[in-house]
Amino acid sequence: CLPRASNLLKYTSTMAPLRTLAALTLAATSVSAFAPASPAVSRPTTAVASAVFDDAVKDWAEEYPEFAKWGWGPSVQAEIWNGRHAMFGWVVMCACAYHQGHNDFPDADKMLDLKQWGTLATISDGLEKGKDTISNERAIILIANVHAFFVGIAATVAPLPFSDTLLLDVNHPMYEWQVERNSKLGGIMPDMKQVGINPHAELMNGRMAMMGLIACVSYSFIQGQSMIDTINEWVGGAYF
Repeated sequence: CLPRASNLLKYTSTMAPLRTLAALTLAATSVSAFAPASPAVSRPTTAVASAVFDDAVKDWAEEYPEFAKWGWGPSVQAEIWNGRHAMFGWVVMCACAYHQGHNDFPDADKMLDLKQWGTLATISDGLEKGKDTISNERAIILIANVHAFFVGIAATVAPLPFSDTLLLDVNHPMYEWQVERNSKLGGIMPDMKQVGINPHAELMNGRMAMMGLIACVSYSFIQGQSMIDTINEWVGGAYF
């Protein structure tokens, strides 16, 4: 038994870094899709794809002007905010992984009492075991996300005068700045020469964050593990 256990341990310790390397390679390959294209090979393809993208946005604005004027649909405004939510999601997931690794959640594995919390705590309905409830750790993370969700709603319903609004509003003081900013962004490839803290960098960071979420969800589904476990694996077990 001992030799078999030793071989299994060696196999596991070998495969874990390989899976991490494969995930990082996939992420690097995805990010390379946004790298500046060489003039001799990829520029015509990028130009065609950009034209298709611009035509789609234009067609949407012509067919649904009531939605387009608010920034709904395939628009720069929507892409910016989707990227912001993705980046914020990464911060929250990494924070959850950190706190989980440091046992900061009280009674993390304790399941909520169905009689005390009601159906809000129900996660599934098994035929033999009855209703299963979520753990205390999962409930804390859920409430934190609900809090962030309502903060976003408040920012949409009653935005501050100096903040970037979720929807375009002609009566908002930032409207003209938003329209000017959006007119300079978008397309398949933003201006990669723009470095530092600027809308171009924010747009690219948001795109990579959204692509990272897709990769994380897909990898977690294939491996049959949680996204927190996947993130911890990708950083070499630095969280727990």
